[in-house]
Amino acid sequence: MSGISKSPKVLLLLAMLAGTASASLAAQAQEGSGADAPAVTVDGTRLAAGPEVKGIISARSGDKVQITSDDGTSTVVVVNDQTQIKASKGLFSSSKLAAASLLNGLPVTIKTLQAPEGLMASQIKLLGKDLKTAQMIRNGTDQRFAEQTAATEALRGRVGDIDQYNVKSTTNVNFATGKAVLSAQAKNDLCTAATTAQGMDNALLLVVGYTDSTGSQEFNQVLSEKRASSVINYLQQACGWKPYRMLTPTGMAEADPLADNETAEGKAQNRRVAVNVLVSKAVEGM
Repeated sequence: MSGISKSPKVLLLLAMLAGTASASLAAQAQEGSGADAPAVTVDGTRLAAGPEVKGIISARSGDKVQITSDDGTSTVVVVNDQTQIKASKGLFSSSKLAAASLLNGLPVTIKTLQAPEGLMASQIKLLGKDLKTAQMIRNGTDQRFAEQTAATEALRGRVGDIDQYNVKSTTNVNFATGKAVLSAQAKNDLCTAATTAQGMDNALLLVVGYTDSTGSQEFNQVLSEKRASSVINYLQQACGWKPYRMLTPTGMAEADPLADNETAEGKAQNRRVAVNVLVSKAVEGM
């Protein structure tokens, strides 16, 4: 399931960038490479090498960091004072970083040890340019997150004016967990909806993105906006929908679920973007 992206790495970085996640994270073990590597002694305790973990930092809680890989698998590792964090600045240059530099959305490669409490990060590597990008996005979004509630209420007020329009149809396209990539089915459904709307005089499209309840509110807000943007881009670039016939798209995070978020089936329905075809009542009545 789904969104189009010419740069999946950058889109994933943006979509998953939010503040420190508040949800508590349980330590997880992950099978993988590194099982035969030599053991390491930490604080007098001999620890076997764990798997190498690669992916995007998707959440943080205390000393725990959650990493989500390209296939959607999440792994939690513990970061402590012994963890070496390095940012590569070039072919032969790197710098040491503090744990506070591990921002959500950063692509990382982590060497781990099998500790009693779960996987412990012995070394974390990242690219300096990725850190710079994450810091810029973080600084630019902090204020927006702080004003999120007010923005959501303003949106509800604007959508309240929808009673001035007739909703002719709504097409929902769905997405995989944590993703904003359009599936082949979603692309087909979007162009079908656009073709149908093209035949309606003065039709406008209102695109609204949503998530399920997985993840923090900040993360879901960004993700819902990314999903809406993916749909907007495809409608305009592939389906030929004119930008001036589009109302301002928005993301609603996990608000207004279609189904129960307590079930996998319900969550799958809620990971969506709704494309509403609107026609002004005043125009339609002429």
